[in-house]
Amino acid sequence: MDSSTSRRHFHWTQKVGSQEEDDPCPLPSLKPSSEPAELDPEEIKKKKNRVVSPEPPPTRRKMPAVAVARLRSVLRVFAKSRSTLSPCLGSRVIGTLFGSRRGHVHFAFQRDPNSEPALLVELATPIAGLVKEMASGLVRIALECDREKEGEKKAARLLEEPLWRTFCNGRKSGFATKKDCGAKEMKILKAVEPISMGAGVLPRSYESESPESEAGSDDEIMYMRARFERIVGSKDSEAFYMVNPDSNGTPELSIYLLRV
Repeated sequence: MDSSTSRRHFHWTQKVGSQEEDDPCPLPSLKPSSEPAELDPEEIKKKKNRVVSPEPPPTRRKMPAVAVARLRSVLRVFAKSRSTLSPCLGSRVIGTLFGSRRGHVHFAFQRDPNSEPALLVELATPIAGLVKEMASGLVRIALECDREKEGEKKAARLLEEPLWRTFCNGRKSGFATKKDCGAKEMKILKAVEPISMGAGVLPRSYESESPESEAGSDDEIMYMRARFERIVGSKDSEAFYMVNPDSNGTPELSIYLLRV
């Protein structure tokens, strides 16, 4: 290849520095400035004296006085209603059946041995008849009440129903009524408080403060005390099964509360 051909296809530059002189768009210089920019003394003074004010807290909307008064009244009524309710029961309760030999059966369910009964009911069944039923085998007591009708206000809780129809082993046995626990009933429950399970008799003096009552007569208080397992089926049905370790898992006494 001769030198004329290479010269025709390639343009040789004699100086590298000549490209910088012939470049129509030279790059700007990136050399840092050695001299800092001077600030106005007045501007520096204003920045030093500037005070950053904190942001104001968000304003809370005040409730109207009428709404506050209504809310307080609702809370007051709710607190009052809670204080009047009977003690709540758990899945295991203490059950006590008692009554004089010539009287009717009372049964009470307590959350623990030293608490007030959450339910105290007096049955029309004589306690002597219940003792005979329990001696012959298993006893099932069903208490039934009616559901609320239209426009009729009923008790909110099943344990607060005042009147029940009673059935003992399928036979109608009159009516049962809910009772308040007075001093007389509380004295009997206090007397059997140390007993976790068992049956026996108490002198009549536990039920009456009258000095004329005599121990050993027909006015003795019979009682039976045991733990019961509580099963809540719905707001209209509950069951209480007596826990007896000697019965091979079969409860000797079961009590059912039903709204029908």
